[in-house]
Amino acid sequence: MRYEPEITEYGEQPYAGIRGRVRTDGFAAIADRIPELIGWLAARGTEPLGGPFLRYNVIGADGELEVEAGVPVAVAPEPEGDVRAGVLPAGRYATLTHVGHPDELVGVTQELIAWAGTQGLEWDMTRAADGEHWVGRTETFLTDPRVEPDPNKWETRLAIRLADG
Repeated sequence: MRYEPEITEYGEQPYAGIRGRVRTDGFAAIADRIPELIGWLAARGTEPLGGPFLRYNVIGADGELEVEAGVPVAVAPEPEGDVRAGVLPAGRYATLTHVGHPDELVGVTQELIAWAGTQGLEWDMTRAADGEHWVGRTETFLTDPRVEPDPNKWETRLAIRLADG
């Protein structure tokens, strides 16, 4: 199944998250903390309001990434240990839902970025000496791997916030 990119309006979304700095070859160090985060919320009686996600805050010029594993919630929790509160900003996002293996997401993200370029869209992102700083760039996991163990059937929604204007 192939989905086309589109522009989606999102409201502000509180979340609980764990932030880390990783290189692409060590990405599991942050992604593998999603079950821990879900367990932390469950122990406090907090229900997720959607699928867990990865939020890309900084894509470093040196190849290092600042990424958060996050879970959307109704009210941001009090920070504790590695868990912090965050908010995904409201606004217009270029989105694309991908069905397939997570290893394909780099290429799918490049497709979304190229599509936005052909539409004359600009990202809510700034470039600095240390890399690209993104206001809202996420990969949301829509498939529960406990229900569908085949990663080739997983659905992931990419969303990148567009600049106002």
